[in-house]
Amino acid sequence: MAPRLAPKRETDWAGAVMSGYLVLFFAYMFLPLIFMVAAAFNAAPTPSVTDWQGFTLRWFVELPGDARFVQGLLNSLSIALGVIVFAIPLGLSGAFILTRLQSRGTTLLYTLLVSPILMPGIVLGVTTMIFWRDYFGVQAGLFTAMVAQTTFIASYCMLLFMARLQRQDRVLEEAALDLGASPVMVFRRITLPFLMPTIATACVIAFLQSIENYNTTFFAIGGDWTLVTEIGARMRFGLSPMINAIGVIFVVLTIVAAVTHVLLKRRAR
Repeated sequence: MAPRLAPKRETDWAGAVMSGYLVLFFAYMFLPLIFMVAAAFNAAPTPSVTDWQGFTLRWFVELPGDARFVQGLLNSLSIALGVIVFAIPLGLSGAFILTRLQSRGTTLLYTLLVSPILMPGIVLGVTTMIFWRDYFGVQAGLFTAMVAQTTFIASYCMLLFMARLQRQDRVLEEAALDLGASPVMVFRRITLPFLMPTIATACVIAFLQSIENYNTTFFAIGGDWTLVTEIGARMRFGLSPMINAIGVIFVVLTIVAAVTHVLLKRRAR
């Protein structure tokens, strides 16, 4: 009997360890979010869960009246849209060069195109600001912040496009070219539809990367500000429950977007 019970005991022990790990993992991931959400509805003037002073929606009501938060959000959205406009074509071009170009220099070119991801944000922000100021007379602002973010976000988009292009069957493109189609028509009728799911994904990732970016934006934006840099600036003077309210809004929007994406995928299937 003993030999038969040993495997079961080992299985039970492994299951208990895995269950404990999952509990710790989800607690580590979601407890801070739960506390943040709870503090956003606390009437206390400083974010707190233990010092509960009553349920309130005051911090959500006061958000639209904060001019700097509102303007920061508008600036963040403007920069994010600009990043999408520039990062998607740049990333797609880099992916085409690396996947279609057969050369010994491809490895070196790949390293150069991916290197912005590995650079510190302060380096990208400062160098972009200095370059555009000294060579083109463009003062630091929303434009330089957008360019600085594009330098590394385009690399993320390029990696996505490369992964997609490496799975493409080139036979369709070659057959279309043999039948007299121009390269532009092949790209528009065959390659572009194949890349559309990845383009949508890259747009979402570029938008999220831009909205949450702090280091690169802070050193490239000059006297302007985004929502994230404004939150960082106010953190130096003490926490405000309005920051928790902003976090709750972003969490809700993320959940809604995720659920909508899943429902649309199921409907498509």
